[in-house]
Amino acid sequence: MVEIAWDDFEKVDVRVGKVVAAEPFPEARKPSIKLSVDFGPEVGEKRTSAQLTEHYAPGTLVGRQVVAVVNFPPKRIAGFKSEVLVLGVPDERGAVVLLSPDREVPLGGKMF
Repeated sequence: MVEIAWDDFEKVDVRVGKVVAAEPFPEARKPSIKLSVDFGPEVGEKRTSAQLTEHYAPGTLVGRQVVAVVNFPPKRIAGFKSEVLVLGVPDERGAVVLLSPDREVPLGGKMF
């Protein structure tokens, strides 16, 4: 494990958003879902793709709150502009399980 300084941690902007749209992303190399996530008025709506197909169908994601890094530069994935990184952890088989607050919180809430 590599230690980082507190200043490094403070540079990472992690916020809560709500999935407002989700659709399959068959063009991706690994099975993925395209997401549109609303982070409230300060950050706005951002798009991303995530390898979530093992545990989630697109229709089950809409309305769900998620946690994401919102200050990475955009990245192109199979011609799609991914603007944020939705956070998850691996289950026992390595499939992604989303991180989310355990109760409803205001959109755009910043992790601290």
